[in-house]
Amino acid sequence: MKMRFSGRLPLAIISLGLAWQTPAYAQTFSVLYNFGTNNGDPMFPSNSGIIAQGRDGNLYSTTPVGGASSVGAAFKITPAGKLTVQYSFEGAVGDFPDSGLTLGTDGNFYGTTTVGYGIVFRLTPSGNLTVLHAFVGSDGSDATAPPIQGLDGNFYGTTAAGGAGTLNSGTVYKLTKSGEFTSLYSFDFATSGETPSAPLVQGTDGNFYGTTNQAGLAGDGTIFRITPAGELTLLYEFDGTDGSESFAPLIQGSDGNFYGTATSGGSGGYGTVFRITPQGKLTVLHSFSRGNDGYILYGGLVQATDGNFYGTTAGQPPNSCGTIFRITPKGRFSTLYNFGQGGTGCGPEVTLIQHTDGALYGDTYMGGTGNCSTGCGVFFRLNANLPPFVSLLSITGKVGKTIEILGQGFKGTTAVSFNGTSASFKVVSGTYVTATVPKGATTGFVTVTTPKGKLTSNKKFRVN
Repeated sequence: MKMRFSGRLPLAIISLGLAWQTPAYAQTFSVLYNFGTNNGDPMFPSNSGIIAQGRDGNLYSTTPVGGASSVGAAFKITPAGKLTVQYSFEGAVGDFPDSGLTLGTDGNFYGTTTVGYGIVFRLTPSGNLTVLHAFVGSDGSDATAPPIQGLDGNFYGTTAAGGAGTLNSGTVYKLTKSGEFTSLYSFDFATSGETPSAPLVQGTDGNFYGTTNQAGLAGDGTIFRITPAGELTLLYEFDGTDGSESFAPLIQGSDGNFYGTATSGGSGGYGTVFRITPQGKLTVLHSFSRGNDGYILYGGLVQATDGNFYGTTAGQPPNSCGTIFRITPKGRFSTLYNFGQGGTGCGPEVTLIQHTDGALYGDTYMGGTGNCSTGCGVFFRLNANLPPFVSLLSITGKVGKTIEILGQGFKGTTAVSFNGTSASFKVVSGTYVTATVPKGATTGFVTVTTPKGKLTSNKKFRVN
C-alpha cells in the first residue's frame, strides 16, 4: 500500500544522465558499496529502511528486493564498506522487508515485511530469523516500519493498513519479546488519520509519537500521540500549506520538541521540515522549492552531535537525484551534497544514521554501478567532520540498572561515568561496553574514558 510520488518512473526507462552539482559545503562523500554488484545482493533500499548500528559497530538494514530469492534481504555492512547478506527472505517467512531494522537491548534486530498481511521478525546478528507475529488483517497489515523497543522492554510499531472494522486505515501494536501481540489502536480515517507508514518514537514523557500520511481534515495526514496503553490523541492535521504526506519518523530533539519531514506541500509545494511541540504547536522550518535545496522527502531527520539536523531529499529522476542537507533547530538550511552521475547514487529514501565514529551513513534507492538498468542503489558515508561519541541503548533508568553503550576503541577503557559519577563497567568488545547506573548518579551525559581520550554520549541519560 506504500504510495510514492507519481513521478517515479519504471526502473527500465529512468535515465541517470544528470549534471553533477558541486556541494555547497566541502563535505567528504564516499560510496561504500554498490548494491547489486554480486549475485544475491540487496537492491533498491526504500522507505522506511531504517539503518541500525549493532553491538559489533557494523550497520544493519533490509532491502525489499534482492537476496537469493529476489524478494528481499537483510544485510550487514562495515563502516569500511564490506557487505554481507545476513538473511534472504522467501515466501514462507514473508517477502519485501522494506522496514529496515531496530536494535533491541538483547543485541538482536527487529523488523517487518509487507507482502500478504506481513510479519514481525527477530533477526540475530549471525542471521537466524524468528517470526514473532504474522498479521491477519484485522490486527494490521502492510507493516512498512520496524517496531521500536519501549522503556518497558516491549516493542511498539505501526501497520500502514488493516485493523478492526472495514476501514483498513492502519494500526498501532505492542509485542513482547516472546511474541505476545496486542493491537493497541485502529485508525479510523476521519478522526485520527490513515496509513501510518513510519516508525514510532517514544518521548521523554513515556508516550509514543507518530505520523500518518493520509486523511485528517484536509487529507494531508496527521501527527498523533499514543500512550503505551493505546489512548490516542490527535496533535496536528496537515493542510498542505505546512506539508503533506509524512512518510518519515519523528525525532525528539535535545530541546524536547519533535522534528520531522513531509514529502510534499509547504509554500514551495515540494515538502517541508517542521518542528512540533509535545502540545501540538507546529512550525515550518523550511519549505522546499525544487531549487538547489532539493525536493520530495521520504526519510526523516537525525540530530547529530553538533546539534543540527541532517536529512535527504529523494528528488524525481530523471530531473533530480536528490540531496543531503543540514538544518539548524532555528531553520537555517544548507545543501551539503547533490546526488548525480558518476556512480554516486540516486533517490535516497531512508533516514540517515550517525554512526558513533561521527560520520553519517545512508543509502539510495537507485543509481550506482550495480547490475541493474538504472543501478541498484548505493550505500554511502558523509563525513561532516564530527567527532566520535558513544550511544546509549537506554537513555533512562534507575540506580543499579545495566546500560548498554555502543562506540569504538573501548579496549583498554579505564572509566565510565554518569554525569561525573563513576560507574562499574565491563568491556565486552572494542565496540560494546555495559555499565551499571551508580548510586548518586544524576541526569546528564555519560562519558567513557578510552586510551585515545574521553567519548561522550550523544544524549543525556535520565536517572529515574
